[in-house]
Amino acid sequence: MQTIDKNLIQRIGNDAVREAQKKSLENGIPNVYSKNGVHYFQLPDGTITMDNPFEKGKLKERLDELTK
Repeated sequence: MQTIDKNLIQRIGNDAVREAQKKSLENGIPNVYSKNGVHYFQLPDGTITMDNPFEKGKLKERLDELTK
């Protein structure tokens, strides 16, 4: 039976998450993080905010279209 290198699996997972985050920002979709139950949004321009960009403006319009 083959031994699984847990560090390798962790590195692969971390790389995949970073790539997904990068692609989201490139497509104009904020990354969302939570710390102690508080949501933080990283906007495509690099700004970090606690204001939910999905509640107003273009992102709300896009979200509404997708969830019809």
